[in-house]
Amino acid sequence: MTNPQAHLVDLRSDTVTRPSPEMWEAMRNAPLGDDVLGDDPTVVALEALAAQKTGMAAAVYVPSGTMSNQIALACWCQPGDAILIEEEAHILYYEVGASALIAGVVSWTLPSERGTMDPANVERHVLKRNLHTPGTTLLCLENTHNRAGGAIIPQSHMRAYREIGERHGMRVHLDGARVFNAAVAQGIPTSEITGHVDSVSICLSKGLRSPIGSVLCGPADFIDRARIWRKRLGGGMRQAGLLAACGIVSLTQMVDRLAEDHARARRAAHALAELPGLAVDAPETNMVLVHTDRPAEDVVAELGERGVLCFPVAPNRIRLVFHADVDDAKTDRAVEAFRAVTRERVTA
Repeated sequence: MTNPQAHLVDLRSDTVTRPSPEMWEAMRNAPLGDDVLGDDPTVVALEALAAQKTGMAAAVYVPSGTMSNQIALACWCQPGDAILIEEEAHILYYEVGASALIAGVVSWTLPSERGTMDPANVERHVLKRNLHTPGTTLLCLENTHNRAGGAIIPQSHMRAYREIGERHGMRVHLDGARVFNAAVAQGIPTSEITGHVDSVSICLSKGLRSPIGSVLCGPADFIDRARIWRKRLGGGMRQAGLLAACGIVSLTQMVDRLAEDHARARRAAHALAELPGLAVDAPETNMVLVHTDRPAEDVVAELGERGVLCFPVAPNRIRLVFHADVDDAKTDRAVEAFRAVTRERVTA
């Protein structure tokens, strides 16, 4: 199928990736059932694969990462409980207040260094339930961290968070939308990261190229409750195997290739760092944060005129996200567009 935007260099997000030829074929041949009734064999296979990849006992397929995260909060918490969460986490920043509306939790936000919170500060903010204060029942992590530019939480900190949770009877949930990027960048199995948490949400529709879907993984009884919340939130799908077939391709064929996105991000970052008026954070995975000496919105508009799409994420900061639909040639085109924009600015 033709992509009408194929001529563009779309660096807005890795969510814009199109299904691979293998995914189209998998959809065509997927055996189907009714997932709400629990008998779609392709969904069952995807859930088993996701559980195995994350080292969890069970998993449930859901339409989106936002639904997956919010189901986790609703399953682990009671209304009025407190959660600890990094101050620019996706759960807070991009899920339109759902944690307050659905789970009914109080969110205590903590600062971080590129998405990694100080474990000692985390422990200082754990509340014990009493007449006056809510109890802290859940610690939420994000690895890699979106607004920190795809930054990785070090394994030493993941272990520390797990130990804090065990000391205080507090569960740990990981928004692992891009946890496979973190695993590939560190050269470790994903299960080494997720082994430090009680539940994890993984996205299939970002760098792993599926058109739709996330999987929530955790203990069997937790997933039983999660299925009830999925139904309650309208996330029950019928012949969902059509989509789950893509997820199986994602988890079996698309993980290792994430290293290509990381390499292109590093290559672009190195080139952009040499241009006047720009400063670049060294990328850890597939995102590059570019700091601009003039309004980021102006730079983004000028790049758009040259066929390069990206988002301003702060008044003087642009985020570039590399993915399977941005090859070496498109990476070069993006760099050339930045060169043209900065060159015109210098000579103006």
